[in-house]
Amino acid sequence: MPKGSALAKRSEKGLLTPENCVVTMIDLQPQMLFGVGNFDRQAVINNNQILAKAARVFDVPVVLSTVETKGFSGIMWPQIHAVLPGVTPIERSTMNSWDDENFVAAIKKTGRKKIVLAGLWTETCVALATVQAIYDGFEVFVVEDCCGDVSQLAHENAMQRVIQAGAKPVVALSVMLEWQRDWALKETYSAVMGIVREHVGAYGMGVEYAFTMLHGAPPTQYPEYVVPPAAATHD
Repeated sequence: MPKGSALAKRSEKGLLTPENCVVTMIDLQPQMLFGVGNFDRQAVINNNQILAKAARVFDVPVVLSTVETKGFSGIMWPQIHAVLPGVTPIERSTMNSWDDENFVAAIKKTGRKKIVLAGLWTETCVALATVQAIYDGFEVFVVEDCCGDVSQLAHENAMQRVIQAGAKPVVALSVMLEWQRDWALKETYSAVMGIVREHVGAYGMGVEYAFTMLHGAPPTQYPEYVVPPAAATHD
């Protein structure tokens, strides 16, 4: 949805709505992904694309942050930059983004008290920021399938820690569906179904099948793949 679009209001009562939350994605960088050992790494990229695209559809503010880009971690994944080209990551030296005043200021500037948080790794960049954000009066929803850690034990311990601190565990798809809430809201329906069809596996294929085989809709159109030209060689 374009910026400033007037989305139909969803009831809140403890739930996420496009108007009451901010998304933050922390340290989605190559070196951090290399260390993930508990989830499939490609799935982590895919799930973060779901979250980023959904934030665009529902006009939810996004705060990106990176750590030691040139010194260690590398640039933010290009897949995320492609979805959020207008959002400049806040560069940090701290492992805990809540120790960075620019990051905290960016969150506070949105005026939202609910934080939908994803990042690498769960035990440090996710857990430390989550615990301190909750201490400072924010409500945090940790998007678990957009996170990852060096081992299953490290991830599970981190999730237990943030849940005990008061965080709510969610996944990327559940966040998007919570924002949509009602299939009669056609202003975002097609975009949501597009994300589902591209990124959500069997559910997406089921939607594609229903649209094309049962309702006679044309198949999803993706840009034609163009093989890039061969790189120049140097003697």
